[in-house]
Amino acid sequence: MRVPRLKEVRGFLAEGCRQLLEKPLYSGAISAFGAGVSVAAFRNPKARLLAHGQKEIWRKLDENIDPCSKYIWIHAASLGEFEQGRPIIEKIRRERPDYKILLTFFSPSGYEVRKDYAGADCVCYLPFDTPGRVKRFLDKVNPEMAIFVKYEFWRNYLHELWQRQVPTYLVSAVFRPDQFFFKKRSAWYGLWLKWYTRIFVQDERSKQLLAGIGVDAVDVCGDTRFDRVSEIRAAGKPIPLIESFTRRNDKDRPVVMMAGSSWQEDEAVYSEWFNRHPKVKLVIAPHEYDDERLDALKKLFSNGVVLLSEAKENPQLVNDAQVLIIDCFGLLSSAYAYCDVAYVGGGFGAGLHNINEAAVYDVPVIYGPNNSKFIEAREMEEWGGGIPIYSKDDFEREADILFFNDTERATRGHLAGEYIRSKIGATEKIFKSIIRNYQ
Repeated sequence: MRVPRLKEVRGFLAEGCRQLLEKPLYSGAISAFGAGVSVAAFRNPKARLLAHGQKEIWRKLDENIDPCSKYIWIHAASLGEFEQGRPIIEKIRRERPDYKILLTFFSPSGYEVRKDYAGADCVCYLPFDTPGRVKRFLDKVNPEMAIFVKYEFWRNYLHELWQRQVPTYLVSAVFRPDQFFFKKRSAWYGLWLKWYTRIFVQDERSKQLLAGIGVDAVDVCGDTRFDRVSEIRAAGKPIPLIESFTRRNDKDRPVVMMAGSSWQEDEAVYSEWFNRHPKVKLVIAPHEYDDERLDALKKLFSNGVVLLSEAKENPQLVNDAQVLIIDCFGLLSSAYAYCDVAYVGGGFGAGLHNINEAAVYDVPVIYGPNNSKFIEAREMEEWGGGIPIYSKDDFEREADILFFNDTERATRGHLAGEYIRSKIGATEKIFKSIIRNYQ
């Protein structure tokens, strides 16, 4: 019998220690985070919402979970992940009504917007990932299966689901070489991924990365967001005030740019160009807004600005304004239908927002440089419909072309739309694999 080498023995001991320490260290960190949220709730509105929502979880489950029904549990961290998971939720609702749906969120920005979502039988926050809460939650819900969307790696939930032999899936996932799963010092995190029954990734590179750490239960299915934006376009409803502002039905109507999920860093890029070109119209949907933010935004533009809320009180105000600011949530995905060029924000800050919901309307899409985590940003550029920029000068150069060259604008818009249409179908692939044949 071969005697293990010293290096191998050290490896075995290190792995044994890791297994002994990992769970309590991780769970302790989660408990500390929960305590921190409670302290921050005294001053931070989002922390206050999260702390209150955590307290309400058990009451909501007691009131809404029917112990005699079969549940599929779907978890989305926030609003963006919910939009990715929504096509799957609605397909389950249509084709497998024998299941009920529990939808959980981690972030207040998702839960507060979708807490009344009619597509789920119960909507609540995800209890913090400590062993006691996890067991209590799963005992109460007793899910038939669990579906996590994109970036959800909760150690105790995944391990407990695996131990209970509950089929558990990750959908629309993307993996990159810089993630901790693929680094030597933290490669043991890859064990968590083996607790998923199957992982559905967006691209072949993600599958190859997972194969490199021994995770083979992987299918390349694409991104369900493409299905979602196509559904939104098909079900789009008119927005009369935006239609009036953009003069959509006029033969000599102005060219319009829609700036969606716009941050201050984005406005610093495009505002001066619009001040020099008063005949080109602009619709802005700020990522977040309050009175101070809206006042500052209005001062950036010199050719007439109106808030959508003001135009509701006096519709004539849209006639004399170059800029319309959407000061409410829920209209952005439909508002893109009224533009000729889209600018999607976040690329000069924390990260790019959803460019697909603009491109589906066959318009060219401009976005900033912080887009490396988004496959669609790279691919849409390769198709010719996505236009990454790196500075104000870049924006102005592209604007001079797109707003005054009808042929170039139409060509690039068509390419953006064709890219979206080439990607439709992820929902059907995932549904067929994990739901349709599941008894």
